[in-house]
Order: sequence, then C-alpha cells, then structure tokens
Amino acid sequence: MIIDFHRQFEKKISKLPKIVEQKFYERLQLFEENYFHPLLNNHALSGKLKGSRSINVTGNYRAIFTISNDREVLFYDIDTHPKLYRS
Repeated sequence: MIIDFHRQFEKKISKLPKIVEQKFYERLQLFEENYFHPLLNNHALSGKLKGSRSINVTGNYRAIFTISNDREVLFYDIDTHPKLYRS
C-alpha cells in the first residue's frame, strides 16, 4: 500500500494541536497494519464527499482519504467532524 498526503492535508495537520497530530500518526500505523481496524471506523462517505472514505483520529477529529487502484491512498483533509461534514 502506498500512502501519500495532499499539500492541504500537510498544512492543516501542522496547525492542529500536537496531541491530534500525534494521534493521527498512531492511527496511521493501525491503518497500515489493517485499514479496517475497529478503532478506525473506516467508512465510505456520501453526498459531496462520495467516493472518499473517513477514519477516526480522536473522538471528534476525522481524516478523509481516497483509494485508487486498491493500493494508493491519498489523505487530503483532516478536521473536526462538524467542520468536515457541514452542508
């Protein structure tokens, strides 16, 4: 599996509280081992984010990504649940 980060993702994660950034990298390790690990709550999104997936980083933070060719993962957004899923 190839994991990459969009520039927007890198900028946003660097501005988040350090504990959230640390939690993301802990979850990323789980993701690399088993991307459907129950702690991640990996699930498909709908609506304007259809075609993307989300994992839980903390109780309120989510990371959004896409998968192409079943092997290439691109994380492109991270934020709180309300900010990501606003209509």
